[in-house]
Amino acid sequence: MSRGTRTATVTGAETRAKLMEGALRTLAEQGIAKVSARSIAATAGVNQGLVFYHFGSVDELLSAACRHGAEQRVARYRERLDRVRSLSELLELGRELHATERAEGNVAVLAQLLAGAQNQPRLAPATAAGLALWIDEIERVLVRVLADTPLAGFVDSPGLARAVASAFVGLELYEGVDEDGALRALDALDQLSGLVSVLEGLGPVAQRAVRARLRRGTGGRVRGRG
Repeated sequence: MSRGTRTATVTGAETRAKLMEGALRTLAEQGIAKVSARSIAATAGVNQGLVFYHFGSVDELLSAACRHGAEQRVARYRERLDRVRSLSELLELGRELHATERAEGNVAVLAQLLAGAQNQPRLAPATAAGLALWIDEIERVLVRVLADTPLAGFVDSPGLARAVASAFVGLELYEGVDEDGALRALDALDQLSGLVSVLEGLGPVAQRAVRARLRRGTGGRVRGRG
């Protein structure tokens, strides 16, 4: 590859990155209704024709920006998630993430993408894919931390991971209208994690009794993990 070709490749990658960051900033600052090739290009500081050159359409740019933003944020927390060994530690990290995401404006971006996906179906797959990155990480943590508890084998970890992600998204948006209510919801989750800690502390006989009761309550069905 010649020096000129390498320079063009780097410049193209830089321009794509600028456009994706510009799209996310435009979403956060102006809302989905104001998003256009012109507004994104202005925020990114590039010619609006480059939106179509690099992405083909504004929707495709928004889809790429959604995935790009989610990948960056998940990568930032992956090492911390790998160190989580209990539900209380997961919740503690969730509180930190909650504060950071709101302060950095990522909550506003997610809210706009979710709103836009209702009327622009092409945005839905990319928004779902961005959320799936978080869900996959949360599921890995849940499988690990529940493995040695009486709940192992009775919890649908993939389903619970989606419930946790949905609750987090809901709390992020809900806090904007009822901050105290959102904090109470997080406190309630703290109580649930404390309950699991109590179950973990039970002796072998008591744990067997809990498993037997759970088995009866679920009709003997073991929740799927796939």
